[in-house]
Amino acid sequence: MEKIKIKEYFDSIAENRDKWKNKGKYYHKDIEKLAKFLIPENASVLEIGCATGDILAYLNPKNNLGIDLSEKMVNVAKRKYPHLNFEVMDTENLSLNGKYDYIIMSDVVGFLEDIQKSFLNVKKISHNESRFLITYYNYLWEPVVRFAEFFGFKMKAPIHNWLSDNDVENLLYLSGFEIVKRGERLLFPKYIPLFSAFCNKYLAKMPFVRKLCLVKYVVARVVPDRSPECGVTVLIPARNEKGNIEDAVRRVPQLGTHTEIMFVEGNSTDDTLEEIKRIKEKYPEKDIKILVQDGKGKGDAVRKGFDAATGDILMILDADLTVRPEELPKFYEAIVNGKADFVNGSRLVYQLENQSMRLLNIFGNKFFSLMFSWLLDQRLKDTLCGTKVLRKHNYQRIKEGRKFFGDFDPFGDFDLLFGAAKLNLKIVDLPIRYQARTYGTTNISRFKHGWLLLKMCVFAMKKIKFI
Repeated sequence: MEKIKIKEYFDSIAENRDKWKNKGKYYHKDIEKLAKFLIPENASVLEIGCATGDILAYLNPKNNLGIDLSEKMVNVAKRKYPHLNFEVMDTENLSLNGKYDYIIMSDVVGFLEDIQKSFLNVKKISHNESRFLITYYNYLWEPVVRFAEFFGFKMKAPIHNWLSDNDVENLLYLSGFEIVKRGERLLFPKYIPLFSAFCNKYLAKMPFVRKLCLVKYVVARVVPDRSPECGVTVLIPARNEKGNIEDAVRRVPQLGTHTEIMFVEGNSTDDTLEEIKRIKEKYPEKDIKILVQDGKGKGDAVRKGFDAATGDILMILDADLTVRPEELPKFYEAIVNGKADFVNGSRLVYQLENQSMRLLNIFGNKFFSLMFSWLLDQRLKDTLCGTKVLRKHNYQRIKEGRKFFGDFDPFGDFDLLFGAAKLNLKIVDLPIRYQARTYGTTNISRFKHGWLLLKMCVFAMKKIKFI
């Protein structure tokens, strides 16, 4: 009976869309912008609860399908967007055979009779790299929505499920999904020139204030099974690290089916390149590759090395060996077991060895960790740890999307973090023990590079936060 009422409700909206379309226009435009930001251009997209097809049309994906319970809504969508595909279908009785990269369920969970059953149906049409985008109302807004319905500012809806964040996360977990990213939108859903833009673009992104927004969203992925064993490339950028080269080669463990050790030498002044060549000859049983930078900076070294890597899993190991090579199997297991798409080393969990990190650096690391956690909507405890691990095909996707941010990062860490977050990859911190270097001096300048990192944060705010 309730489902009949819900169908009648959406049929009524379709029949009276001229009356109601302007009242919700500002709200729907914001949801369209969110979907456009989160979903890559070349993704295949299914929208569940597509209504009149506006979100799907805004995305305009090549492989697309919109479904809705209301036949009248679907008919309107077909007339408006004849180049897109729409069908009448109930998500609780989904009958689709294909797999989609992105499945959108915008403002639908509140009307579902059996949310878990719907989520299980979505899982059937998802592959390991699919992402499930859900938007739903913040339950704190229930009195406000009821007030708007009572006075005619909003069409009166049937009984609605008002879910908390924990409710949504638990239902996803029971259905075999885990949350990759979460966020909030629309602090002030009615359009008032300048005022609405200030509230929703800036004020709504502030800590604590954001919890009061009308719209919540999550991006989830299917919890994957363990993948087959595969080859690994351990990339070691090396500039003025002559005294660490042999130790690095000796201590890098065998990982997966094959371990490639790739040095990218950065035009050193201490004969680092000659030492790498000597060590390659000394350890012929090791698969050691040597590249020489024609550019500058660690970021350039990482990009050059990853482009030439043959492993299915890519690892960065700093040549100063402040992160112990013996820790690398933990990173490998996290990727192969499906715990993460991107594993980020964290030096700030275990007690630091004396002289391994100066006090000012610790404060800087903690500040940038908080900043990036807020920017990316994923928790990061240590953004500046050099050890980062991901699959090669995900690196290729980050590379393809680099035009969004540009080649702005001389370190390489943030290029990868920003790119991974933009692709909705699951980023996980892996605690490691950090020790003092035994040879050479750091190539990092605290104040010069700290200022550069701050400018990168401001740049990221404009690109991924205040949109």
